[in-house]
Amino acid sequence: MGFVVSQGQVAALSRAQITVSSSMQVTETYTAAYDAIWRAHGSVRTVVGFLGRNIAQLGLHVYERVSDEDRRRVRDHDLARLLSTPSPFQTRYDFFDAMVQDLAIFDRYLAVKAKATGSEATRALLRIPPTLFKPVGENWMYPEAFEVKGSKGKKTYTPDQVLFITGYSPTGDLLGSSPIESLRAVLAEEYEAARMRAQTFRNGARTNGYIERPLGADWSNQARDRFKAGWRAQYVGNGPQAGGTPILEDGMKFVPASQSAKDLQYIESRKLTREEAAAAYFIPPPMVGLLDHATFSNIKEQHKHLYQDTLGPWLQRIQQALMLSLSGDFPDMGSLYVEFNIEEKLRGSFEEQAAQLQTATGGPYMTRNEARARQNLPAIEGGDELIVPLNVITGGQASPTDAGTQNLASAPAALVKARAKGTEFEIKAVTSDAVPEDHQARLAKLFAGFFARQRRAVLSAAGAKDADWWDQDRWDNELSEDLLDEALSVSEAAAIGVLTEMGIDSDEYSQDRTKAFLKKVTARIAGQVNGTTYEALAAAFEDGGTEAAEHVFDVAEESRATASGMTAAATFVGFGLVEGPRQTRPKARKRWQVNSGNPRASHAALNGEEVGIDDEFSNGMPWPGSFTGDVEEVAGCQCSVVIIT
Repeated sequence: MGFVVSQGQVAALSRAQITVSSSMQVTETYTAAYDAIWRAHGSVRTVVGFLGRNIAQLGLHVYERVSDEDRRRVRDHDLARLLSTPSPFQTRYDFFDAMVQDLAIFDRYLAVKAKATGSEATRALLRIPPTLFKPVGENWMYPEAFEVKGSKGKKTYTPDQVLFITGYSPTGDLLGSSPIESLRAVLAEEYEAARMRAQTFRNGARTNGYIERPLGADWSNQARDRFKAGWRAQYVGNGPQAGGTPILEDGMKFVPASQSAKDLQYIESRKLTREEAAAAYFIPPPMVGLLDHATFSNIKEQHKHLYQDTLGPWLQRIQQALMLSLSGDFPDMGSLYVEFNIEEKLRGSFEEQAAQLQTATGGPYMTRNEARARQNLPAIEGGDELIVPLNVITGGQASPTDAGTQNLASAPAALVKARAKGTEFEIKAVTSDAVPEDHQARLAKLFAGFFARQRRAVLSAAGAKDADWWDQDRWDNELSEDLLDEALSVSEAAAIGVLTEMGIDSDEYSQDRTKAFLKKVTARIAGQVNGTTYEALAAAFEDGGTEAAEHVFDVAEESRATASGMTAAATFVGFGLVEGPRQTRPKARKRWQVNSGNPRASHAALNGEEVGIDDEFSNGMPWPGSFTGDVEEVAGCQCSVVIIT
């Protein structure tokens, strides 16, 4: 059964609650208007100004939603012209700065729509100060009209004649509730502290303390009043005598009793006030100058999130209010909408933007004249053509400065670089994270399948109480054979990749020449992997039985399979990158090159060492990062081998 309730029925349930609040009682003796608080309390003015300035500097654009995937910026519509010049008496910046600060201080904003004679379109928005207007009428759901009262009279405007924005009030007040109200306690503390300091300076004795007299000393009322008057006349206040040397009567002693700024926590209290004010407006403290816990990295991150998390809700509030109020004034709105342009603020540095755009477009994206315009230089003849280096093709290298083989899945650009075209090629030590994901995924799947097969056999034998539940030779042979096919495929692809980069015919490369060596490599990998599995299983059977052994294989099929796949892929790619030049250029030489600013001592000693392409360096390794080296020599290595053809 459906129920229909009219808007009029709901509106008749209550009367409008209109409380025109423009001031706040801070303490028993201090009541101030919101605007006076903004003027007098620097913490409030700082955070409110921060909001206004950072929002006002953004552009507010009009867009047409052509489709879900396409939108077009509109510049020649009346709405776009209005938002570019909202008021004939204010710049766009000043208009939105005033709007945001009105909302931040009073939680309400009103602008009267000005229309040209004979036109329905709004041509200007004229701001009304928050202290001069109030909603009128009996409707408690929304204002029926707005009364603007000045020194020479008053005028009433209907809702369609104004742009009105107000905040939330728990009691339904149509004028919202100022955020300054939540700062009552901290502002009271700041006010009282300021009064105390002012009174201290006004009373003026530069040496604070008290006067001590002997208990039995004779001191008539007349003598006491005379001394008191003389003391105040000479040593109290800011006159020419302030700060002089006090002269005491017989038996008197001056006892200092002063408090320093540190004792009064003057600096801390000022910081606390600003921090509380920032919190009331959801602003991170470092953004308003509170840098006690700031670092370069967290300030940089907070700046990135400024226009998303801190100012994002403000931007949405203004955008939606503009659309709600102005859409009816322009009959040809269609699918138009307004949006602040925060893209410029969210962009990284020019270097970061350039790298991202080159990666996204697959080649150069800026002409010479466009680059010159960024430097305020005049255009040159022929500078409007996009220059694409010969080593960059569509869908190919991400950067014209790269000389890697990123077009080949097995030879990432980060691993191969031409140092001097046609003579030297640098091959970096291969790390797991630089290996193409498809190689890693295939090998991870291979290891996971092997561990699953091993699980079934081992747990079945263990469940049958078979003392020979582990067959090392079987598992080593099976895993080695599984790995060999992948080793041949991955290393060949890497070798062809580097040969293509060097301009060498890939037909010169022979996979058959690598089988014997790679078989030894895969046997070594299989032995290491199975040895680790056996040790874990032996401990599991001893401590927890079959259930613990199940957990060993759970870990193996998940994290160990992934890690082993990454390591094996890096091994095979690294081998192929060096094997290709070794096979095709037997007379070539290779040179060890250190790239780290703080290399390990053994690598620093090798820097610049040059040997034949078939020879090993003096540390026994054929190239940096070789799987034949000790873990201490391979882990984290950033060195390169330079092939000299």
